[in-house]
Amino acid sequence: MLHTVLRRRANGGTVEDIQPDLLIPTGKRKGRSPSLSRIYRAPAEHEKTQASPEAVNTAHDEFAALQQRDRSPK
Repeated sequence: MLHTVLRRRANGGTVEDIQPDLLIPTGKRKGRSPSLSRIYRAPAEHEKTQASPEAVNTAHDEFAALQQRDRSPK
């Protein structure tokens, strides 16, 4: 979804034009279009991850460690 939004915005498309063409692939809203606010947030979140990849990797590692801890027998 992010790549579609970035590509179409770069080609001059508006969020309102892009929204009907996008579908959520999984989850409770599967098969529906994402909200306009979600489409606006996606590029901003992408820019944050590009600006500080170390922080993103650290957060992913910490999350994986928490999941592993929760799965281990007590």
